[in-house]
Amino acid sequence: MNPLTEITRRTFLKTSATAASATALGVGCQTRPKSAAVTATAATLAAVTPVHAAGSDVIKVGMIGCGGRNSGAIVEALTADKGARLVAMCDIFLDRIQDKLTHIRTAKPDQVQVDSDHCFTGFDGYKQVIEASDVVLIANAAKFHPLHAKAAIEAGKHVFVEKPHGIDPYGIKQLQQACELACTKKLSIVSGLHSRYHAGYAETVKRIHDGEIGEVIAIEENFLRAPYGITDRQPGLTELEWQCSSQYHFTWLSGDDVPQSLVHNLDRARWVLHEQVPVKCHGLGGRSTMVEGKYGNVFDHHSVIYELESGVRIYAFCRTTTGCYDESSSIILGSKGRASLLNCRIWGQKNWRWQGDCNPYQIEHDRLFAAIRSGNPINNGDYMTRSTLTTIMGQISCYTGKEVTWEEINHSDFAYAPKPEDCRDGMTPPVMPGVSGSYPVYIPGQTKLI
Repeated sequence: MNPLTEITRRTFLKTSATAASATALGVGCQTRPKSAAVTATAATLAAVTPVHAAGSDVIKVGMIGCGGRNSGAIVEALTADKGARLVAMCDIFLDRIQDKLTHIRTAKPDQVQVDSDHCFTGFDGYKQVIEASDVVLIANAAKFHPLHAKAAIEAGKHVFVEKPHGIDPYGIKQLQQACELACTKKLSIVSGLHSRYHAGYAETVKRIHDGEIGEVIAIEENFLRAPYGITDRQPGLTELEWQCSSQYHFTWLSGDDVPQSLVHNLDRARWVLHEQVPVKCHGLGGRSTMVEGKYGNVFDHHSVIYELESGVRIYAFCRTTTGCYDESSSIILGSKGRASLLNCRIWGQKNWRWQGDCNPYQIEHDRLFAAIRSGNPINNGDYMTRSTLTTIMGQISCYTGKEVTWEEINHSDFAYAPKPEDCRDGMTPPVMPGVSGSYPVYIPGQTKLI
């Protein structure tokens, strides 16, 4: 795999033109923006008239969640717009806010304006961040992404929200409402599904759509790796605090690994397949070796087969086990060749490989802030909701051992308890450890969720 490398703005001008096509971006509104409206470069950032909620040259930015991903996103946001200012932050843990604030100040000393009165903790801290900001960056436990995105849009604020964009059908319905409201209010909502902003991926998908590997027959998606950061429980933490500090390992917070990890893969697969959704899926999953309490109650391996109405199947695999073979790939098999999307490469009647560097993490923020400045909002709602729901149906199939159809998942109101709006500081978590210190897990063939 070619690692994503940093891109300068001058290089971006040269390499990202193909990524600006309408096919590279999804919108929740009924029309897709023209490439000129969504392509952000240094020139457009400098030339556009400031148009945003603050009505001035300053765009106030708030962070909901202060983990590694959002601390990266805020630096990208401040890089995207010299007039952006970080003004508010929230997290469950105050020390995490303070730690990230120190690092962000080091990277962007002139663009940080956070005082102690604008560092908020607890489950309701997001409300104060939204109130203080023009734009909110959401990258906390995925359970809360829909609720927080909707609250921000209702308050008239632009939104960047990380993947996954929900962990259950209930949350996806909230997110859909947020995206539809953003259209009405002419606000931007940009997805952290960054593949859509990668120039090389966009060119590869375009060539697949143009028939360079013939008809797509099947797609193989892999995300095989060691688990997300594992830490021992720190002394003094309550059970709730411990689970929140290790949220990737608890289903009620993260949704488990199909939504967490395979959402990028399945979003790319849907992009290749002209945004089709699967008719049905069946999955296998469980825990093999990662069973100690520090691994929470998530599975450590999943396999999901999705079938589309055309008969094309997507074979999707993820695993979070140490000491095993690792692979991250999106392989498209065609009647006249094949493509490796992450390598931006095609083998077929005419072999081809994209050459260039691209940082889609930066580009998604370049475009968000250019859209805010120009008054031409971006709305990624059409693919962020469907791609996430595709992963949720696969996860539920793995948990239950049952086939799940798109119709079932799309009409379900299932939510992992408690609902995000019912979470409170000091509450008892919905899952507790047994006498051995390990947590109970779902049992395929016995578990019923929808």
